[in-house]
Amino acid sequence: MIAKGYKRLAIALLSSLLPTFWVQAQLHHPTAEDSIEIIEVRGILASMKASINSKRFADAVIDTVKAEDIGKFPDSDVAEALARVPGVAVNRQFGQGQQVSIRGASNQLTSTLLNGHTIASTGWFDQQATDRSFNYSLLPPEMVGEIEVYKSSQADIAEGGVGGTVIINSRKPLDLEANSIFFSTHQDYGSVSEQVDPEFSGLYSWKSRDESFGVLLAVADAQTRYQRNGIESQIGWGDIVPTTFEQQRERTAFNAAIQYQASDNLLFGLDVMRLDMQANNANTSLFLMFPDDKDAACEQRNEAGTCIFYRRDADDVNPGWAQTWVREASMDSNTYDLDFTYENDHFTLEGLLGNTQSEGGTNTTANYGFWLGQASDFAGTYDATGDVINIDIADKTFDADDFNGPLAPESWSLRKQPNSDQETYAKLDFTLPVELGLISAFKMGVSWADHDVKQESFEGIVNPNVMAKHASAYYSGTVSSGGGFVLPKPIFDAMLNDAKAAISHFDSEGQVYKSGYGTIKEENLAVYVMANFESERWRGNMGLRYVETHVASDFYQLNADGQYADELSTLQGHYRDILPSINLAYHISDSVIIRAAAAKVISRPNYDDMFASSALAGFADGIPNNEVVDKGNVALDPFQATQAELGAEWYFNSQSLLAATYFIKRIDSFVTSEQLLDQSIGIVDPDTGDDNWTVSTKKNGSGGHIQGIELQLQSSFDNGLGYAVNYTFADSDAPASYYPDQLGVFSDSSKHTVNLVTYYETDDFSTRLAYNWRSEYMIRELPGYYGNREHQAYGTVDFSSAYHVTDYLALTFEVVNLLAADSVQLGVAPESADVKPEFKNNYPVFSAEGEARYKLGLAVRF
Repeated sequence: MIAKGYKRLAIALLSSLLPTFWVQAQLHHPTAEDSIEIIEVRGILASMKASINSKRFADAVIDTVKAEDIGKFPDSDVAEALARVPGVAVNRQFGQGQQVSIRGASNQLTSTLLNGHTIASTGWFDQQATDRSFNYSLLPPEMVGEIEVYKSSQADIAEGGVGGTVIINSRKPLDLEANSIFFSTHQDYGSVSEQVDPEFSGLYSWKSRDESFGVLLAVADAQTRYQRNGIESQIGWGDIVPTTFEQQRERTAFNAAIQYQASDNLLFGLDVMRLDMQANNANTSLFLMFPDDKDAACEQRNEAGTCIFYRRDADDVNPGWAQTWVREASMDSNTYDLDFTYENDHFTLEGLLGNTQSEGGTNTTANYGFWLGQASDFAGTYDATGDVINIDIADKTFDADDFNGPLAPESWSLRKQPNSDQETYAKLDFTLPVELGLISAFKMGVSWADHDVKQESFEGIVNPNVMAKHASAYYSGTVSSGGGFVLPKPIFDAMLNDAKAAISHFDSEGQVYKSGYGTIKEENLAVYVMANFESERWRGNMGLRYVETHVASDFYQLNADGQYADELSTLQGHYRDILPSINLAYHISDSVIIRAAAAKVISRPNYDDMFASSALAGFADGIPNNEVVDKGNVALDPFQATQAELGAEWYFNSQSLLAATYFIKRIDSFVTSEQLLDQSIGIVDPDTGDDNWTVSTKKNGSGGHIQGIELQLQSSFDNGLGYAVNYTFADSDAPASYYPDQLGVFSDSSKHTVNLVTYYETDDFSTRLAYNWRSEYMIRELPGYYGNREHQAYGTVDFSSAYHVTDYLALTFEVVNLLAADSVQLGVAPESADVKPEFKNNYPVFSAEGEARYKLGLAVRF
C-alpha cells in the first residue's frame, strides 16, 4: 500500500494538473526542437549526422547512438556501441560488453531505461553481486533504434544515474514504412573457442493505409560458445591456478509493438519486450600446489612477504588438484508497457503503466574435484614477478587418463541459487505551452514504482545411492587453458545430469537456505515540475524533482550462537531527496553553442548491499581462509552527488562537430564496506574445523569528487571518408579509508578514455575501423571471492564492413577485438590494507587471454 505521504503528494500534484485540462493556453512559441532537421537514417554518415543533430538541439548534455538502418546498429554489441560515446567506458568481464560507466563513476551508478522506464535485470553468475545495473549482453542490437546518453540531469528524467542515464529506444511501427521487412543471419567464430556459432534476427512492421494502426514484430537468436582462458591466484591453497571458463550461451529476444492513433490527438501504444539467455557454464581449474617446504622453494618475495618466484623439484610429493565447477544458469528480462499520448494546441498529457520482471541465477551448481597427474609433472619454476604469471614446468598437457581415482559430484557443492527482480510502475506527465517571458512551457509529472527483489540459496541434500564413475564419463578430449596448459574437457550435460541425480531434494529450512535468503521491497514516489525557457539566443530548462523511498528487507536473524532464527525478521529504511537541476544553452552564433548544467543526483544503493541478512560465503567449500559473513544494511542512504559542467560546441557544418566540456561531481554520500579479518562468529566450518571468518559490513561514506574534461571531434569529406575522435580525462578522488584496499579512487574509474573511429562509405560499400582504449581502473567485489583488484589498461580494435549486392541485399563482415587484447588484473593494495596477500603489492591476481571474434553475415531489407 502506498504510504500516506505518497498519497498526499500524488493527490496534490494531480489536483494541480486536472484543472489545466480546461485552461486555454496562449499560442505556442516555436522552440529549437521545431528547427531540428528530419533525417532518414541510412548508412554510417547519416547515422553520424543524425547523432550530431540530436546533440545540437537538445537542452541537456546528451550524446546519441543511432542505428544506420533497420537492424543495423553501429556495433554488433550494444555496450560496445556505447563505448564510442565520449565519457563512456565498458566492462567486458566475460568477453561481451556487460555494463557501462560514465565519466569516472561506477557502472552501478549508471541508470539504464527502456523507452524511458526501468528494466528488470538479474545475473547468471553466482559469484557476482545483485545490483541495479542492466546486463547489456541480453539485448540484441538489431532491436534498438536509438540510444540516448544523458550526462546532465533534468527533472523529467527518472532519478538513479549519478554517472548518467542511458535511454534505449526501440522501434515503433508508425515511424516505419508499411510492410518494412528485415532479416539477417551471421556465422560467428571465436579465436579461443575455435567454434563457429549461428545467429539470426528478423523484423516486420505493418501499418494501415491511413497510418492509424501499426504492428511491429522482431525476433533474434544467437548461440555462442564462449571460452576464457586465464590464470587465477589463490594464495593459501593453490597458489597459481590455470583456468578454462566455457559457456554455452543462447540468447533469444522478442519484441512486439502496437500503436493505435485513435484520433488526431490521441495515440495508444502497447510494447512487449522479452529477453532470455541460457548460460550454462563450466569452469575447470588446475591448482598448482606450493612445495612442502615453502620457504626453501621460494627464491623471491615482494614487499608483503608473498612469494613471487619459487621452484618445485621433481621429488615434491604434491600432484595437481583439479576441479570443474558446472552451473546450469540463465537470466531473462520481460517488460510489458501500455502508454498513451493526448496532444492538442493547449497541452500534452502522457501516461505509462507497465511491469518489468527478471529471473536469473543458477538452477544447479556442482563441483567435481580430483587429483591430476604425477608430482614430477609439476617440477619447474613459477614466476609471478611480472603482470602475468609465467609457469615453466615439466608437463602442461593432461587428459582423462591422468586422473587419479573415480569421480562423483561433491556433496558440499550441490546448490541452487535463484534470484528475481520485479517492478510495477506508473507515470503521468503534463506539458503546458505558454508565452510567459522567457518561459515557453511548463512540464510536471508524477511517477510511482513498486520494486521487489529476492535472492535464495538452496543446499542440495545428497541421494545416498550416488555412484562414482570413471573420468571418461565426465571428460572427453582436451581443452586449452591459461598459461599454455591443456586440461581435460568437461562434458556439460553429463555433469549436470549426474549432479541433478545426486540431489534427492533441496533444503529450504536449513542454515544454508537461511543464510542466503533475502528480500527487498522498495516503494518509490517522484514528483517534479520543470520550466522550459528560450529566447533568441538562450534555451534550456530548470526544475525540481522530489523523491521519496520506503524500503523493507525480510531475513533470518543470525543469533549469537551462530545459528539462524526460525522466523523471519524485517528491517526498514526510508529517505527523501529534493533534486534541483538546470540546463542552459547559449547560441553565440548559428554554429557555436556554450552549454552549462548543474544538478543534484542520486543512485539508490545496490540490492546486494541492502539485504539485511548476514549471508555466509565460502562455507564448507573446501577452501581454507575463504569463509566470509557479509552483513547488509537496508537503511543505507543512496549515492548522492552535486554535479556541474561547462562546455562549448562548434558545428562547423551539418555533419561536423568540435566540442569540449569540463565536468565535476562532488560526492556527498556513497556506499562502501568495512572488512575485518580473522573474526570468530560461533560457526565452525566442517571442512577446516575453524571458526575464522572475514566479517564485512556495509555503511555510508562521504567525501571525494570526480572532475575531468571531454574532447570530441568528428567530421567527414565529400569523397566518403569520415572520422570521429574523442578523449575523456576523469580524475577520481575518494577517501581511501572507506575501502578495504585503502586506495583513494572510485570503482570502475579510468583516468583516460580514448576513441578513434574512421570510416569510408559509398553507395555500395562501407567500412569502419574503430579503436577504444581505457586506462587502468579498480574492480571491487569484496567480500566476494575475486576481491578488489586493478584492471590494467585495455584497448580493442574493431572492424566492420558491408557490401550492398543490390538495394535489398548486403554482405557483412565484422571483427571484434581484432588484436585479441588480454585482460590483466593486479592486486595493488598497500601492505597495510586488511585484504588477502594476493590483493597487495602488484601481485598478478588474474589474467585472461583475449579473444577475437569474426562474424560473416547476410542482411536483407525491403
